[in-house]
Parts: sequence; C-alpha cells; structure tokens
Amino acid sequence: MYYQRLIEEEIALKLKSSGAVVVAGPKFCGKTTTCMLYQKSFVKLNTKQAIAMARMNPKAVLIGENPRLIGEWQKAPDIWNQVKDDLDFNYQFGKYILTGSSTPADKTEIHHSGAGRIAPLKMRPLTLWESKESKGTVSLEDLFDGGKNFPWDMNADFTLEDVAFLLCRGGWPIAVLSPKEIALEITKNYYNGLFVFEDSENERFRNKKPEVMRMILRSYARNISSEAAVSTIISDIRQSNERTMDTKTYGDYMEALKDIYIIEDMEAWNPNIRSKTSIRSTPTRHFVDTSIACRCLGVNPNDLMNDLESFGLFFEDFAVRDLRVYAECLGGVVKHYRDNAGLECDAVVHLEDGRWGGIEIKLGGDDLIDDGAKSLKTLRDKIVEKSDEKAPSFLLVLTAVGGAYRREDGVYVVPINLLKP
Repeated sequence: MYYQRLIEEEIALKLKSSGAVVVAGPKFCGKTTTCMLYQKSFVKLNTKQAIAMARMNPKAVLIGENPRLIGEWQKAPDIWNQVKDDLDFNYQFGKYILTGSSTPADKTEIHHSGAGRIAPLKMRPLTLWESKESKGTVSLEDLFDGGKNFPWDMNADFTLEDVAFLLCRGGWPIAVLSPKEIALEITKNYYNGLFVFEDSENERFRNKKPEVMRMILRSYARNISSEAAVSTIISDIRQSNERTMDTKTYGDYMEALKDIYIIEDMEAWNPNIRSKTSIRSTPTRHFVDTSIACRCLGVNPNDLMNDLESFGLFFEDFAVRDLRVYAECLGGVVKHYRDNAGLECDAVVHLEDGRWGGIEIKLGGDDLIDDGAKSLKTLRDKIVEKSDEKAPSFLLVLTAVGGAYRREDGVYVVPINLLKP
C-alpha cells in the first residue's frame, strides 16, 4: 500500500520548471518510493559495487531515459557536478531526480550550488493527514481565507492514548503500514539502525561514536520544544553521563545529526516591532519526528500518559512536524516567537504574501486552551500596534484531543487529528 504524499504536487511542479530536483530527508521517510512515481529510468546507489562504479564514472550514472532517478546520490558526490554540467550543455526541464538521506561526505566536491538548475525539496515522515489518521475537516488554507468552511466537530472518538501511540510510533511509512502491536518495535529498530556507521561510505560518520550521538540526542530530547542554549545541553550531557564534552566536539556531532536530517530546530520569527522590546533569536529544539526523541529516552505511550507535563512538550514537537509540512504546501514557513517581556507563541505560520497565523499548542482542557488563547490575543495586539506586520489571518489553539470550535473571542480550537493543509 502506498500513501499519497503532499510533496508530490511540489515534485511535479519542480520537474516542469527545473532541470533537476533533489529530494532530501531522513532515511525511510519514503523519498525514493515517492520519486519512483515520476522516473522513466533509475539507479540506486545502495551497494558497495554500485557506489564504487558511480565514483569511478559518475557521468555514466546519468545515462538513461529522463526523468532519471538517482537514489542516494550523495554517495558519489561528483554526480551533482555532472548533472550541473549536463544541464549547462543541454538544459531541459525534468531531466533528473536525486534523492539523499545525508549530505555528501566531502562537501568540497560540490562545486556549484545548482541554483537555477537543481531545485531542492525537503521530505519528512508522514503527517497524520497523509497516513489517513486525520479526518482533515479543518483546512489550514481555509483558516487563512477566513475560516469560511470551519466545521463544528465533537471529535469524541480520538483519545490521549491514541495521541501517545502515534507520537511514539512516528510517521515512518514502514511503521504506519504495520499492525499496531508491532509498529513501535519497528520504530525502535529504525532508531537503533541510525547509528550503525562501521561500513559507512562517509568517513565523517565512521569517526563518530554511536554512544556519543545517543548521549547528545538524549539531552536534546530532554530539552525538546524549548529554547535551551547550547551551553545548557552540553551541561546536561556532562551531568547525565559524567563525562567531558567541549563545544567543538558538540558542534561536530550536531553537524552530523543535522546532515542525516534527525535534528530540525525551529527559527525565531522576528517582526519589526517599533519598541524597546527585544525579540529572542534562540531556536527551539526539535526533531524531524518525535518518535526519535521518544526512543532516545526509552519513552513509551504509558510513560507519556503518566507524565502530562513531558507529554505536552513532546506533543508540541509532534504538532510542529505536521505544521511544517502543511505550511510548505501553502508556500509558507513555521517559526516561533518569544520576546524579553515573556510573551511567546509556539508556532507562527508565515506565508510568502505576508499573511500569518499564530498557533499555541496544548494537550487540551479548558484551562490550557484559555491560557493559549490569552497569549495569542496579547501577541496579536502587540504586533498590530507596534510592528509593520499585518493583523493575523487567524489565531489557533492546536490541541491533542477535544472538539473543533470557534470561541466567542474568535480564537479557533482544533485537535490535530482534524487538521490538513
């Protein structure tokens, strides 16, 4: 069974407007499977022999009917330059599709950014809408257009236990396709396989100690959905593991984790506020999929149910994963806001045309929803009064459970399993 992906429309568009498309993202998120829909010939660099041959003669890898799909191209980095040179000589739309689950071992081999020739796309694990676990009765696009089709939905058949399971399982297609009783074990196996670098063709990864990577990820998971400073994370590593860790070592390992698309911090939103208010620029700490954070700490659904405070932070990370994919479908980005006055917003969806919406992410319950709505209204008033930004198109409290409705103050309340782009 194949789950249709939201990125498909973007891949099709890029193939009509660019010479090549490169689709990057974490292992096993479905990149090659999706890109196979568009190829007329393909090669996968997934064996030592294929990699060795591609490195000896990267130009030969390009031979085949177009669009030509080249899977894990980064294992023979000069392929990038060959694609660029071929497009310089004979430019045609949609000639190549490249997929990769890490950046090249030697980035110096990439002699050209590919601008104007190679269009980059990022692919993430399945969202709830893609895995058919969201009803999709609330559209993010409709909220930007005034919420004309906003429903009233009790959503009584979706529980916190359901959310806890989905969060721990993650959006990995192979886990989503599996029976519930073994899906968590599949995600566990996926996590364990992330750190097998002994035979990696990338020397930088072979030099990385798996136990150090796990230590860093555990500290990252303990600081999930927060603005924890690098110094805070390093201090946590030292205290939790009784070992030294300097900033250079930390930075080197973090670069590797970002290179394999595991860590994905969220940038701060910086509207031009005409006051003495200082906007904080520290990113919030996030994973490409919350299931990785769960595995880092050995967290299972029952653990989340027994610690609702931690559950709330993990749920925020989970919601950001889906919001990022949905926002990109609308040509937007997701950022967070926090200033030195203590005002914050978990997620700001900002579109290219300047429209924006503020989102607070809560597990649910009247008190948490009221707190989220109050914070959002304060942010709206501050932005409208003291910046050049437009008024928000919507304010939304995104919950784990509960119903969908519009409050008397105009703030929307929507559970995550009703949301779609």
